[in-house]
Amino acid sequence: MAFQVLLNVFIAVIWMFLQNNYTALSFFIGYVVGIFVLFVIRRFLLFDFYFIRVWAVMKLILLFFKELIKANIDVVRIVLSPNLNNKPAIVAVTTELDTDLEVSILAALISLTPGTVSMDFSDDSRTIYVHSIDVPNKDEMVDQIHNTFERAIMEVTK
Repeated sequence: MAFQVLLNVFIAVIWMFLQNNYTALSFFIGYVVGIFVLFVIRRFLLFDFYFIRVWAVMKLILLFFKELIKANIDVVRIVLSPNLNNKPAIVAVTTELDTDLEVSILAALISLTPGTVSMDFSDDSRTIYVHSIDVPNKDEMVDQIHNTFERAIMEVTK
């Protein structure tokens, strides 16, 4: 991946020299041209096209912001309601992520979302114990974590 990024930057610099225009816009256009060139020759490369992983990282960031906004609205709803009808719970989330880094990223994303805190890991580091301020259905919460954050992390790291 690092080789492809350097190659893309090299193509952008060559583009700037060929255009005889040394501005950020010319570099950006060259970088986009480099992405296109690398996409066209991707079948001759020994590794995957790097921009797929960059796109997956951008999707993970957007997913986190979407979940952050939804969680903030839920917390505001709970705080401003006249009577407390929330059901706090501790939920064990078993993950299919392989490495400790992936599990740590999942725990961090869960903890950064308002209303939830990653409390502890199991001994094999494959189960995260999550405390949530409102859990109407534990299975739905686990499925939501699996279908959002865990799947996005797998796209980035695989």
